[in-house]
Amino acid sequence: MNWLYRVLFTCLLGVFMAQHLEAQITAVNTSGETIEALPLANANISSGELFRVEKFPSKFITPRTVDIWLPDGYSKSKKYAVLYMHDGQMLFDASVTWNHQEWKVDEVASELMKSHKTRGFIVVGIHSISETRYADLFPQKAIDYLNPEGKKAFLAYAQKDNPNIIFKGDAYLKYLVEEIKPFIDAQFSTLKSLENTVVAGSSMGGLMSWYAICEYPEIFGGAACMSTHWPGIDPETPGPFPKAFFDYIKAHMPKPNSHKLYFDFGTKTLDQYYPKYETAVNALFQNAGYTSNNFMNKKIEGADHSEASWQKRIYIPFTFLMAN
Repeated sequence: MNWLYRVLFTCLLGVFMAQHLEAQITAVNTSGETIEALPLANANISSGELFRVEKFPSKFITPRTVDIWLPDGYSKSKKYAVLYMHDGQMLFDASVTWNHQEWKVDEVASELMKSHKTRGFIVVGIHSISETRYADLFPQKAIDYLNPEGKKAFLAYAQKDNPNIIFKGDAYLKYLVEEIKPFIDAQFSTLKSLENTVVAGSSMGGLMSWYAICEYPEIFGGAACMSTHWPGIDPETPGPFPKAFFDYIKAHMPKPNSHKLYFDFGTKTLDQYYPKYETAVNALFQNAGYTSNNFMNKKIEGADHSEASWQKRIYIPFTFLMAN
């Protein structure tokens, strides 16, 4: 019987190796650089599978880690919507985050899909780099909507912490749209239509999410902007924002018949500075033709500015933007 055991062992080993090799996703970009997405075996997630590309290469911006989460039952025979999220290191595993908090994206997304409240979707988390996060996620073209005095004051504010600051919001979006997205669409089974391509983030990531849908309305059909940092700077420092943000959005408003936007804000810690913008934000989008079918701006009483707060309510934008 030893020969039979050897045959069975060889067959099982072959199946294991085939699955293992299939899980190692490798591609070469147009610059000839190899991109390898490997399963993150030690990730502390409750469902699905997490892949990671270390230092996803770029000709536009400093390379950074990109995580790809696939839901339970992911199959190449199906097609999935894609949610692109900023601050990707905070989404899945609290054991490796700086504040030991996470968005619990895998838990929430899995439950929504299992209960058929949303269609199937994968999540792509672009990690931020702490030293350049502010400049990377700032809506770059909105700076040009400042008057000369406001622009001078803003740049002076930004240069206090970093005299050599270079705003790279446009480069960050090119990285996402021209480098990361083509890889995702080529290597995973994705739906590429507007309504199935969504971008999301909080705070500075909230700013970058509405900026993304305004800059690339042909790519992103939905945006979730949580605890959006409308002041743009320290909220206790008088500054020229958010008027410049509103003026930019008004000039680049995505069409309401093909786009959906979600905003929210809490009332504690940093979020305490956001409720005063509620009326202006509502008017901005409603005057452009948005209704409750494609625009939401929720006040979350008692919520603070943290992953612990965002994870409690992310089911709302997920359901709003990707309902079945």
